[in-house]
Amino acid sequence: MTASAPITQDLVTIPRKLPDGPVNLVGLTRSQLRDTLLQAGTPEKQVKMRVNQIWQWIYQWGVRDFDSMTNLAKTYRVQLAERFVIDVPEVVSRQVSADGTRKYLVRIAGGHEVEVVYIPEADRGTLCISSQVGCTLTCSFCHTGTQKLVRNLTAGEIVGQIMLARDDLGEWPEQGAPKDETRLLSNIVLMGMGEPLYNFEGVRNAMKIAMDPEGISLSRRRITLSTSGVVPEIAKTAEEIGCLLAVSFHATTDEVRDKLVPINKRWNIETLLNALREYPRLSNSERITFEYVMLKDVNDTDADARRLVKLIQGIPAKINLIPFNEWPGAPYQRSDWSRIEAFADIIYKAGYASPIRTPRGEDIMAACGQLKSATERARKSRAQIAAETGLG
Repeated sequence: MTASAPITQDLVTIPRKLPDGPVNLVGLTRSQLRDTLLQAGTPEKQVKMRVNQIWQWIYQWGVRDFDSMTNLAKTYRVQLAERFVIDVPEVVSRQVSADGTRKYLVRIAGGHEVEVVYIPEADRGTLCISSQVGCTLTCSFCHTGTQKLVRNLTAGEIVGQIMLARDDLGEWPEQGAPKDETRLLSNIVLMGMGEPLYNFEGVRNAMKIAMDPEGISLSRRRITLSTSGVVPEIAKTAEEIGCLLAVSFHATTDEVRDKLVPINKRWNIETLLNALREYPRLSNSERITFEYVMLKDVNDTDADARRLVKLIQGIPAKINLIPFNEWPGAPYQRSDWSRIEAFADIIYKAGYASPIRTPRGEDIMAACGQLKSATERARKSRAQIAAETGLG
């Protein structure tokens, strides 16, 4: 199939409100919030000011009830409370790893559940957020990919993951306090459940909210979107979001990538790389991260390393090597550490950064490729999964 073919999916994003129910303001863009307030009777002469005030209360101070919005008239606060809510997803469970990683099981509208992971490091705190319930890609090495795709998350459910993590970290500033750039939650990675570019509008709107300087105020360079290679959406991501880009690459031949990352059958390595060559220029980002999971006797040879270097030639890039995080029924094994180091050395000597990602949160199944809601686990054996991938 050509790169110009339209993207179709048999799933929908749920409405922002139930019939005759209150509208959730979380996830509305500034223009959507303006229109919503106008429709609710806010005078047009006041609406710009009201948008700014409400926006700051929700996203800068983390306030969840209108009565606390003290610079709004009491009668107006009552009107808002009658029509609107400020809701974020519900935390069902919270696990903390021995290394400090936190994993949240989060319930959204319809009773569905997704997982969110916070990873503390010496110089940053990274939140890994989800964009879909389940995943459509069925990447054979990924635990999340064994879960059936249900639906896209709304922009409110996506940005709500950031808000609930800030709740748990106690990171909302005191009202009226000066801005503090020292943050426990400083970075966002769209590397949780789902393919972000199959939910482009929801992800774009949520990230625009996260980047707004009057609210959560994260720099676009602090946000990394990871895609498996939805080629037609890559240029749009550069133009409409402008965040950093990571690509789940994982193989150096179409034969192997077809099995590991089935989307490769639609947009192969050559087509994907052609799109990636334009991304840094369009988004003004420094470089693209190529994610490469190390699978024993599958994609970890010296020849693979040399092919990888040749493939990405001319693309400002770093190669993030990911030791495979095993999960029950996985048809693969992690490459030996000596093999991973030899692979990394070839890439490094070719002039590319080749960090080996330290596995985090493995004891709570929070590591890369392990996310999967406990309530929806697929009961597949190692043999079944291996047979499906053709790599058994």
